[in-house]
Amino acid sequence: MMELLEIQPRELKFTFELKKQSSCQVQLVNNSEQYVGFKVKTTSPKRYCVRPNTGVILPKSTCDFIVTMQAQRGAPPDMQCKDKFLIQSTVVPFGSTSEDITPNLFSKENGRYIEENKLKVVLVSPPHSPVLLPINGSLKQEPANEPSNLKDQLSNGVENLPPSHVVASKDFETAKDFEVAKDFEAAKDLTVKDFEVSKDFEAAKDLTGKDFEVAKDFAVAKDVEELKSKLKDLELKLNEAEKTITRLRDERSSTIQERDMLKQEQALAKMKSSVRKVQVGFPFLFVCFVAIISLALGYMLRA
Repeated sequence: MMELLEIQPRELKFTFELKKQSSCQVQLVNNSEQYVGFKVKTTSPKRYCVRPNTGVILPKSTCDFIVTMQAQRGAPPDMQCKDKFLIQSTVVPFGSTSEDITPNLFSKENGRYIEENKLKVVLVSPPHSPVLLPINGSLKQEPANEPSNLKDQLSNGVENLPPSHVVASKDFETAKDFEVAKDFEAAKDLTVKDFEVSKDFEAAKDLTGKDFEVAKDFAVAKDVEELKSKLKDLELKLNEAEKTITRLRDERSSTIQERDMLKQEQALAKMKSSVRKVQVGFPFLFVCFVAIISLALGYMLRA
């Protein structure tokens, strides 16, 4: 089966410098007629940053990702790095995007074809490195007193040198060796500066620890003050709530009293209206009785 991706380069070369980041760009080429998804893994995820680490490559297209090595405090033995990168790729549906790339796509359990390519990491020393210099195929750290010796050789001349070093002093008169001496002078200055920076860093570290304790105590005191202020606010709100509840209770009792008074007034009004109905006019039976007597008297008078 034809390879899904062509990878350039096949090795990740990083220029190694202490306390400095280094980046390497990798290009993926999709020579197929299908959409190909990829994912980048590494054996040291805390040491490297990959952007982007997943994606989709269109047919007959390319995609680049950048690998950044974080700043290191020390160099590995003999500048040999055992870190490795694994690039997995597989065919994805037409029209897929980077958002559709999930870890399940690169699982071999479902029988999907997963192409895997491994990349090694190679560390390269920077040109004219004052720390690591190649000697007989291996890396060796130069002594710190060599620049001062060379400086003495250039300043004092040939007369101050032993006979065995007369030829070497003449060679230093050439332009090439003068450039080397300048490089050693720069290395000496850089070493002194790095030492001063390390001293400042240690002092700052101690000061930072003390400041951290002070800041921690200050933060605790600040939190206590904030809690006290919040408690005061809560107490004020509780007092206001109690006042509101008391006022509502008073209003409710006054409303109940007013309602009772209205009921009493309504009862009195009903009683007065009934009394008035009894006192006004004659009862119906009285009227009938008078009428019957009147008829009887009239009949007797006529007879």
